[in-house]
Amino acid sequence: MAIQVRVLASSSSGNAYLVSDGRTPLLIECGLPFRDLRQRLGFGVTSLAGCLLSHEHADHARAARDVLRAGVDLYATQGTIDALELTGHRLRPIRAHERFRVGTWTIHPFDTRHDALEPVGFVLASGHARALYLTDTAYCPYRFAGLTHVLIEANWSRELLDRNVREGVIDETLAARIRRNHMSLERLLDMLRANDLSRVEAIWLLHLSDQNSDEEMFARRVREVTGRPVYVAAREVRGCAG
Repeated sequence: MAIQVRVLASSSSGNAYLVSDGRTPLLIECGLPFRDLRQRLGFGVTSLAGCLLSHEHADHARAARDVLRAGVDLYATQGTIDALELTGHRLRPIRAHERFRVGTWTIHPFDTRHDALEPVGFVLASGHARALYLTDTAYCPYRFAGLTHVLIEANWSRELLDRNVREGVIDETLAARIRRNHMSLERLLDMLRANDLSRVEAIWLLHLSDQNSDEEMFARRVREVTGRPVYVAAREVRGCAG
């Protein structure tokens, strides 16, 4: 079963990704104004089988209430639901390490390391396809078997972040928060080395920092380590993304 991935937005300003196995389209994150989200989905919000929400920060959850009002089931942990003060019959509370189904997908949420109440990542499985979605986490202690697609954060590199602190581009307080809450290129490479990527068809690098990353260098390093096709998710995608 082939998986299609469309990046709608990927940055600290907003994140949203459309993933489909050809039968069940899922939105992962809804961190854009609803008007923009609808446009980038081709005004097909009601065709979504659901929306997976990793945590409550606005760049991931900005349109959560509007998604619910549009009649789309929203899957999030109770911590995320409480943080956003969400209500409604379309809410679907989930727990880390408790699998659930949405249409033809089986979804396994797992805990992540971020400054949110109950953040999670997801493994989405359909047929022989298995997609990992992991962002806004300092690191990942888990290994994943049989992955075919990887959507993963590559927010900063040690070299660039340290240089920006030395040059006064960002202060040490912000740098410390970044180190505690977002995945660096170095940690990402270690994680990829620790996993069996033999079936992986493509890797998408998500949520790159404007100041502390380098798209070309990050993609090159990941290709060198994995030998797999690597795509950098555009920070801002105009219109309907492909």
